[in-house]
Amino acid sequence: MKANRTFLQGAIIIILLCMSACDNKDKEVIPEAPDYANSAMWITEDMDPDGTGADIFYVVSTWEKDWTDEKGNTIHYADVWNPRHCERMAIEMNKAADYMAPGNRYWAPYYRHATIEAFLTRDEEIIQERTRLAMKDVCDAFDCFLKQRESGRPLIIAGFSQGGMAVVELLKYMDDTTYSQLAAAYVLGYKVTDEDLSTCDHIKPAQGANDIGVTICYNTVKNVKYVNPVIASTSIAINPVNWVTDATPAVLHDTITVTLSPEYHVLVVEGYDGAEYPPFANFINVGDIHSCEPWLYSECLQENMALRAGVWRAANL
Repeated sequence: MKANRTFLQGAIIIILLCMSACDNKDKEVIPEAPDYANSAMWITEDMDPDGTGADIFYVVSTWEKDWTDEKGNTIHYADVWNPRHCERMAIEMNKAADYMAPGNRYWAPYYRHATIEAFLTRDEEIIQERTRLAMKDVCDAFDCFLKQRESGRPLIIAGFSQGGMAVVELLKYMDDTTYSQLAAAYVLGYKVTDEDLSTCDHIKPAQGANDIGVTICYNTVKNVKYVNPVIASTSIAINPVNWVTDATPAVLHDTITVTLSPEYHVLVVEGYDGAEYPPFANFINVGDIHSCEPWLYSECLQENMALRAGVWRAANL
């Protein structure tokens, strides 16, 4: 009888251990949250000594693939406490600062962005689920940024790819007082959908070069047949070279013709093949030129940010 009882107790312990192992196996491992009071969570530049520029909040794109921690867990998010992850994100954050920061005050937070595998599924439900954590981090960083910036200055938010998604979410997240300070929002290489437009009063499509409180959105392709629905806008677009919303072509760098397709809401380029951006996983840079979005038009964006910030100041000060 005693032997049976001992056997039964041992069996129960084994079952409980197996159940615990299964629970741990199924539980998603999340990297430690960022602390945005810590300056190590930011790249910042103050290049506005006379106080006449704008405050720019920039959100970096996707830099990490799924990775494995020391326990063998597969992680679907960047780790802001991992120096290598931050080093990779900083490449883009600093490169964006090269043209966005001059004359302005620039903030760019590290955040637990979703890994590229979420987008490779091409499944909107999975993408939305995986990016929820990333979007919360960006909103938390934005709240910290708002507490630090001086009132009465024009606000610009910008982001590329997953960072562009974050810009759309920030427009939904911000209150009306914050929105009233917005000179412009730049969604670079991501989409604004019909649902976004219908549910967010803060998303107002730009109509020209100098309207304020507006959203600038574009995606670049070699031909409309290469439109990538995972990232390309379904509702709005503007040409960042001549700032029109029709099919009037513009010439960039003397050799590149950029024409907006009002039907497909994308930029079609001729005279530029984007060869410096090789295809990735048969997903991006395959006829679209996704990786060029913050860089090909950087001079146009720099000039336009200054213009819209100046118009905002004239209207509000």
